[in-house]
Amino acid sequence: MAEDYAATIEQIRKQEEELVFDSFTYDDAFALGCLLYVRAKEKNLPLTVDITRNGQQLFHAALPGTSPDNDQWIIRKNRVVSRMHKSSFQVGCILKEKGQSIEEQFLISSFEYAAHGGAFPLTVKDCGVIGTISVSGLPQECDHRFVTDVIAEYLNSKKAPSVR
Repeated sequence: MAEDYAATIEQIRKQEEELVFDSFTYDDAFALGCLLYVRAKEKNLPLTVDITRNGQQLFHAALPGTSPDNDQWIIRKNRVVSRMHKSSFQVGCILKEKGQSIEEQFLISSFEYAAHGGAFPLTVKDCGVIGTISVSGLPQECDHRFVTDVIAEYLNSKKAPSVR
């Protein structure tokens, strides 16, 4: 039974359109990074968390159960987002739908680029993609879902009116 990659790709495109920041500061990177870390810790997930803006790593933390291998996965997944301006999971689904490898489609090495879920574009309204928000440690669909759920939670918390 073939997986319905078209539906998954469309769902990810919608997430990429909706999960957009009005601005993104150093404080946002710290707050979002901490939220990713705390949510992973609450669920006892073995994740490494990374936020990079314009080539500068603003947040990076690892939970128990991770290894230096997770850091390398993040680097490779971030390269996909930086080059394609799409989530690493979307690029992977596009490749699977076409039945092609990253080498065949883009003439780039899978040793340098990983089209696997977990790296999501850090997009700022009226600016475009300026970085990546990434996790590594779970199966790729779970990495993707975790990072998008926490980004959505963070963005919703910023929209909520403060009570005084």
